[in-house]
Amino acid sequence: MYVAVKGGEAAIANAHRLLADRRRGDRSVPALRLDQIAEQLALGVDRVMSEGSLYDRELAALAVVQARGDMIEAIFLVRAYRTTLPRFGYTNPADTGAMQVERRVSATYKDLPGGQVLGPTFDYTHRLLDPELAAGVDVETPTQRPAEAEAMPRVSSILAHEGLIEADGDMPLDHIPGDITREPLQFPMARDIRLQALSRGDEGFLLALGYSTQRGYARNHPFVGEIRIGEVELELDVPELPFAVPLGSIRVTECQMVNQFKGSAKAPPQFTRGYGLVFGQSERKAMAMALCDRALRASELGEDVIAAAQDEE
Repeated sequence: MYVAVKGGEAAIANAHRLLADRRRGDRSVPALRLDQIAEQLALGVDRVMSEGSLYDRELAALAVVQARGDMIEAIFLVRAYRTTLPRFGYTNPADTGAMQVERRVSATYKDLPGGQVLGPTFDYTHRLLDPELAAGVDVETPTQRPAEAEAMPRVSSILAHEGLIEADGDMPLDHIPGDITREPLQFPMARDIRLQALSRGDEGFLLALGYSTQRGYARNHPFVGEIRIGEVELELDVPELPFAVPLGSIRVTECQMVNQFKGSAKAPPQFTRGYGLVFGQSERKAMAMALCDRALRASELGEDVIAAAQDEE
């Protein structure tokens, strides 16, 4: 944003008109509809929802159009809109263990209990441009099967049962989670505050920090314990009712990193955890978040803070 000089009101108004004209583009080309963007540019919409901290596909699609595809601008638009919304309550903690899984893979177990579920992934594509997309060729319908009735077991739960990984930890009953959208950040931060900031942070920046932990800065040696993508149900406690009220489901990506740890004066040798959770389908962001989460736990685990990824400021 360029604000170094002041301009006249007429010039600014015309700049807005010029922006709208460029956004519309050639009038002979049909204008994009929000449902087209939400359905066919879904991963971009997911990123805007995640970093904008607002789960609304239509609003995220609108922000993408308004920003002319500039993702950072679209995210700021959603964040600004979010501040105008009333808050009427807090949902119960989402049970991601009961997720209706569409994709679930692990690098820790080859024969994963419940199976490896590839889902919609770029992993096995050849990274070649597909001319059939430009020609508008009909897409072949994928094979589908009924969803599993039982929840798929977590890899971290399997490792915990074998005594190989640190305990998940218990949250005190009187603990009130912080909210970085309402309270200024204060250092040092509790882990729940850090996770909020990581989930909301810029994907590219987190990816660079996460990659740095693999290049010798923070001494992390991780394995992808599990990545799962799917729908989780949200419920709200209503004081007048004796049961929780289902609000619907949201699509999320969850990543649990399993990290080697030789032990310290504060903790015994064991596998340690790094955690990532974001709106929509964004496993690259969730993995980077999990890497940074583990790096930021250095002081907690008695490690020396020597790298940028370990410094929460």
